[in-house]
Amino acid sequence: MKRKRVIVLGATGSIGESALRVAQDIPERMEIVGLAAKSNAKKLAAQANLLRPEAICLVDEGRLGELCADLAYHPTIFAGEDGLIEIARLTNAEMVLVAVVGTGGLRPALAAIEAGKDLAVASKEILVMAGDAVMSAAARKGVRVMPVDSEHNAIFQCLDGRNAEVKRIILTASGGPFRTTPNDAFEAITPEQALKHPTWNMGPKITIDSATLFNKGLEMIEAHWLFGVGMAQVEVVIHPQSIVHSMVEFADGSVLAQLSHSNMCFPIQYAVTWPDRVPNTLPPLDFGKLRQLEFNAPRLGDFPALELARHAGETGGTLPAVMNASNEIAVSAFLDRRISFPRIWHLVEEVMNRHATVAKPSLDAILDADRWAREVAVAALKD
Repeated sequence: MKRKRVIVLGATGSIGESALRVAQDIPERMEIVGLAAKSNAKKLAAQANLLRPEAICLVDEGRLGELCADLAYHPTIFAGEDGLIEIARLTNAEMVLVAVVGTGGLRPALAAIEAGKDLAVASKEILVMAGDAVMSAAARKGVRVMPVDSEHNAIFQCLDGRNAEVKRIILTASGGPFRTTPNDAFEAITPEQALKHPTWNMGPKITIDSATLFNKGLEMIEAHWLFGVGMAQVEVVIHPQSIVHSMVEFADGSVLAQLSHSNMCFPIQYAVTWPDRVPNTLPPLDFGKLRQLEFNAPRLGDFPALELARHAGETGGTLPAVMNASNEIAVSAFLDRRISFPRIWHLVEEVMNRHATVAKPSLDAILDADRWAREVAVAALKD
C-alpha cells in the first residue's frame, strides 16, 4: 500500500486540523509534505514542528518573524499569496488539499492541477466560482478532483463511477440553529446565536452559511460541477441528525446513502486513500443508539439562499461568483453587527439582480466579477 504525499492549504482551520489528525491516524497511508496558513503563525509552527513537512507557507508576511522564531527545524518557507501557489506546486507532493476559506484557494488549486497534482477540495468557492475552469483543467491534465465536503464525499462514495445512471442527487442539511425558528424572529437573531451550530464544529463563515443555508446553496452548485449533473437534479433535504451525509437516487428508483458520525476525518481519509478503505480509530456507528433519523423539506420561503443558489447555478457564467462574493461581504457585516440576519439574503439578492452575467467567462472575468460584487455589496451597506 502506497503512502500519499499531501500538501494542506488552510492547515490551521478546522478542516486542516482534521486532515492532520488523519495523517497521524494512518501514517502508513498519508504523509504531510507541506502546510500553509493565512496568519496563525504560532499554530502553523506547532503543526510543522509536530509533523516536520519539508515546506510551509504563511500568507501574512508580517508574521514571518513570529513563525521562524517558533520553528524547531528548518523547512523551506514560502510567504504571501504567491507562496500559496509555489507550495501548491511542490515537486514531491501527489495531492493538494485546499481548505482555504473564501476565494483565496482558486489560484493555488489551478496551479496544483497544472503541476499534475490531484486536488482534494474542501473550499466550496473554488468550484462555485470557476467550476468549468477547474474541471476542464483537471480533465486536460488527467488529475482527479476529490470532494472533501462530507456531502460530496458521500455522493462520490454512493456513485462509485455510475454517474450516467443518476436520477437525483440529494444533499442533506442539518438545517442549522434556526431550523424551527419562525421567520418573524429572524430580525432579532444575534451572531452568537447563529454561531451555535447543532452538530458541526466549523469556522465562523461556514457556520453562518449553515444558518442561512447558503452553505447548502454553494454545495448544490459544487455538486453540479463535481458530478456533471444538471442543477434540476440536485435537491436538498433537512436532516437534523447529520448522520446520513447525502444520498443518490438512481434511474431504477433505488437510493444509496452514506452514513457516519459527524466527523470530517471520515471524508478526508477517503479522499486520500481512495479507492481503498483503511482501518482507523474513528468511532463506528452504533445503530442501537440511533433513536431516529428525520428528514424534512427545506423552508424555501423562509430561507431563500437555496433558490438564489439554484438561479445562480442555472444561469452560470459569472453569477455564482457574484453570489458567493456578496455573501462573504454580507456574512462579515452580520458578524460585525452592521446588518441583521435576514439582510444577508437581501443583500446577496440585490447584488445578483444588479449584475450583468458574462456567459463564458475567462478566469480574469470571474475574478473581476468577484471584485465587482464585493464593491457593490460594500456600497449597498452604506445606503
